[in-house]
Amino acid sequence: MIVLASIPSPSQGVWELGPVPLRAYALCIIAGIVAAAWLTEKRWIARGGAPGDVLDIATWAVPFGIVGGRIYHVITSPRPYFGEGGDPLKAFAIWEGGLGIWGAIALGGVGAWIACRRRGIPLPAFGDALAPGLLLAQAIGRLGNWFNQELFGGPTDLPWGLEIDRVNRPEEYLDVATFHPTFLYELLWNLAAAALVIWADRRFRLAHGQAFALYVLAYCTGRLWIELLRTDPAETFAGVRLNVFTAAVVGLLALTYLVWQRGRPREVITRGEEFAAAETASSDGPPAPARTPVPADEDRRDDDHRPGGER
Repeated sequence: MIVLASIPSPSQGVWELGPVPLRAYALCIIAGIVAAAWLTEKRWIARGGAPGDVLDIATWAVPFGIVGGRIYHVITSPRPYFGEGGDPLKAFAIWEGGLGIWGAIALGGVGAWIACRRRGIPLPAFGDALAPGLLLAQAIGRLGNWFNQELFGGPTDLPWGLEIDRVNRPEEYLDVATFHPTFLYELLWNLAAAALVIWADRRFRLAHGQAFALYVLAYCTGRLWIELLRTDPAETFAGVRLNVFTAAVVGLLALTYLVWQRGRPREVITRGEEFAAAETASSDGPPAPARTPVPADEDRRDDDHRPGGER
């Protein structure tokens, strides 16, 4: 097979800083979380949320999400940990890679629900603000797979084929030079899906979890065809990778939710009377005035075109 062009893989994914290993995979995950928090903060404030809410919720959602992502990965790819020659202790080695997005979203959602309930914030409204940020985080996180030379697709001689070191290739492909860069496919797909969610949110004034459902639908659609290209070991059902079934089922559920919630008006975001009362009671200073519900930016824009409206 003659390859006219290709994408090289990084020569290393770990740098030793004295006794501390600096892992590219972990850095990509952290960068993705920071980017998601930044974008979500902007969108949350634009919808009427309070500054600082996103960080407070993230302190619950992120740890839950990491644990959930690792649990899902270990369950769906158990052979390296519990198969012949596997090491069960490796199941805890998150820094070496292996986080399943389905588990991360599921358990991360539990953490977000706990934090939102504590602060009197409706979870669907926060999910709508969060949706594009999650896609941005997932796109950045895929760069970690590139550094680790993992989760690539089957052989290809396309100009954007990915070079994989021989030690990281499956045994049946030891003589193959380049593979489908599925990390790049998903990275680009996620960025396009994030742009779609932002556009649709502005155009159709999505609310009550619709933007989050659109995120899930868009992601699952991309994951469905990208998953079929991958060659890494995974649990299968009826000869099909388990993640393919997961993407199909979750995507259909998201589509159903979108149709069910169509036409709902955008909710007004408040921090909740219960949280405001608790915040006031715990303060040593004079009680703060109750917060007035603030409509989203799009609602305020309608006033811009009236006489005297600010631009």
